[in-house]
Amino acid sequence: MFKSRPRLRYRLQVLRHDPTAAMGLVLAVLLVYLVVAPLGAVLSDAFRVQFGDQVHAGQQPGEWTGYYLWRVFRSQIAELIFWEPLLNTVVISLGTVAFALLVGGGMALLVARTDVPGRRFLAGALVVPYMLPSWTFSLAWLTLFKNERAGGQPGVLQAAGVRTPDWLAYGAVPITVTLGLHYFPFVFLLVGNALRRIDSQLEDSARILGASRATVLRRITGPLLLPALSSAVLLVVGRVLGTFGTPYILGLPADYRVLSTGLYQSIRDRSTGVASVLAGVIVIIGVVVVLVDMRLMREQRRFVTVGGKGAMDRVGHLRRWRWPLWAVAAGVLILSVVVPIMTLLLSTVMRTPGVWRLDNFTLDFWLAESLPGAVGFPHGVLRGGELWEAAYNSLVIVGLASVICGVLGLLVGYVVVRGTAPRVAALLRQVSFLPYLIPGIAFAAASLSLFAVQRGPVPALYGTTALLVLVMAVTHLPYSSRSGIAAMTQLGREPEEAAQICGASWPARMRRIVFPIQKGALVTGVVLPFVSGLKELSIVIMLTTTGTQLLTTLSITLVDYGYTQLANAVVLMIALVSFTMTYLAQRLTRSSLASGLGG
Repeated sequence: MFKSRPRLRYRLQVLRHDPTAAMGLVLAVLLVYLVVAPLGAVLSDAFRVQFGDQVHAGQQPGEWTGYYLWRVFRSQIAELIFWEPLLNTVVISLGTVAFALLVGGGMALLVARTDVPGRRFLAGALVVPYMLPSWTFSLAWLTLFKNERAGGQPGVLQAAGVRTPDWLAYGAVPITVTLGLHYFPFVFLLVGNALRRIDSQLEDSARILGASRATVLRRITGPLLLPALSSAVLLVVGRVLGTFGTPYILGLPADYRVLSTGLYQSIRDRSTGVASVLAGVIVIIGVVVVLVDMRLMREQRRFVTVGGKGAMDRVGHLRRWRWPLWAVAAGVLILSVVVPIMTLLLSTVMRTPGVWRLDNFTLDFWLAESLPGAVGFPHGVLRGGELWEAAYNSLVIVGLASVICGVLGLLVGYVVVRGTAPRVAALLRQVSFLPYLIPGIAFAAASLSLFAVQRGPVPALYGTTALLVLVMAVTHLPYSSRSGIAAMTQLGREPEEAAQICGASWPARMRRIVFPIQKGALVTGVVLPFVSGLKELSIVIMLTTTGTQLLTTLSITLVDYGYTQLANAVVLMIALVSFTMTYLAQRLTRSSLASGLGG
């Protein structure tokens, strides 16, 4: 007994000077609870009878059941609950992929491999649509093409006497086009960077040997681009799967449901069991999509080419087609950025959109103290406290989540690289990446299932700021943790060892050595989640309440009220803040999403 005391004292001293192992264990337990436990909770709800369903299930609440599986997949309403939304999701995903490949791939080829004028400007400008909230495009579309089916004020074309058909105003076509405008920068970036890395000597050699341009594209360029194209396709599909705002705004008037809006509706109807099954399906599809993408990224090593830097930078000369193709690129930029923003802006200063009389212009939707007929939001967006309260909530909640995310990501990187327990390090690496595999709205549903009621010492967090902060921090953790792991891999042990020899404690070493040296990775791990979180809707739509309203949920609430101009004004404010923060983030990190693409 007495012999064990010196050993215990020694272990405590070691732990005080190097708590990496203990910290790794604490982080592993914390992340397992915050990431894995919600998935377990939502799966449990899918197989247990919920309160209020005992009559239909023929079992008591809490008992194991297959009732919800039958209801979603085999019942008389299964077509409405699952199969029709699944088909609609597939149709929209394929349409969005085709649109994004056509526009994004074409723009990538133009900017990366030709001498089109203004390549550097186009390389940065064509990424701007992704900086905007995804439903910016859907609100602009609704402002232009809305007809009498949705009620309220007509769209611009309807006010001008042009009858817009339902298929053009709502449903699959507008959802596909607007999502394509938002996600084509994915393809533009991935394919553009892949094109920049391909050694053009391979294509030149084939042309010298007599191959036509079509043959070179089919036999050389196409196979070399296949991994990037496949990754772009899968990433777009994964994002479309979990997106909520666009299908909700443009699908609701025509009762056009996809899996994400069906999940949201089930939770609003308090059909917890059905919602849990739908969330499980979305999670499974999301995991499969990303695992396939990871497999393709490993296969990409087969397509590595060797060539000189000068050869890779060679561009084709468009000659007389330079300015016509520049006009095409400018047209894409105008349609994806200028038209949506100007449409929303003009709608906020018109009483009736599309009526170009001087007496129709007004600033009431921005500044009026009282708006006639408005209920629930009876004043301009800059009056009253709703906008400022939502902006304050957004900045505080997203800011706290981003700081937690950045620090947590760097600590995960520290434990993974510095830790002496390889199993704990492997667990942290995998669990911190797991939220990337799960579509946002499904993870929000899983977190709601876990934290809606008290479980042991953990209180119910639904409706609190803490739940929003936790969920937003965890969902963005994959980006900060990967940044932290990469940064710590590049930092040797020598600075810490020298400080430890001089008697510095572990907190002092972290505060005075690791954090200052890794401030770039820390800033990236904080700023990027902050920018993304400001325009996040799918994750927070089911977690906010009246007291925790954010800018994004405020805009959707105004859409539900039918206050189109007010909703457009709020979205413009979100777009302004998002673009400003993205610009500042790029200046702080001295990076660019399209870095080198148009160099």
